[in-house]
Amino acid sequence: MSKAIEKKQELVNQIAEEIKASSSVVIADYRGLNVAEVTELRNNMRNEGLTFKVYKNSLVRRAMKEAGVEGLDEVLTGPNAFAFSTDDVVAPARVLNDFAKEHENLELKAGVIEGKIADHSEIKAIAALPSRDGLLSMLLSVLTAPMRNTALVVKAVADQKAEQEA
Repeated sequence: MSKAIEKKQELVNQIAEEIKASSSVVIADYRGLNVAEVTELRNNMRNEGLTFKVYKNSLVRRAMKEAGVEGLDEVLTGPNAFAFSTDDVVAPARVLNDFAKEHENLELKAGVIEGKIADHSEIKAIAALPSRDGLLSMLLSVLTAPMRNTALVVKAVADQKAEQEA
């Protein structure tokens, strides 16, 4: 094999490993964004701990097959950028969706969420979800509410008895 083919195969393997390691991958068409806008988007991604890369579609097709993900061939046309997240499933969709609201040229296409294909509408729905920290905060609030309410009732009874004794 020639060195060029070896390098491409190595890159396909690297992309496949990145796909396997990611909890979510979102594909976006960045056509029409200028350099300053792409830099701003990359900075937004980096601030959230996400990876944002541009690969050749043919290499990504091969990497998807190698990673066991099928069904995105029709989406992999034109200039595409890929947002990867290993921790927060919602973060790539949220960051890209927020950026797309301000910049009409960015178009969310599809993605892979925990190994399952998600189309444009599903990515938009996922982007509307709160972040992982927000969800954990809501869960903690729900779990502590009964104890907090019980403590308030006990305090109210104690205050009432104190008033009656006085």
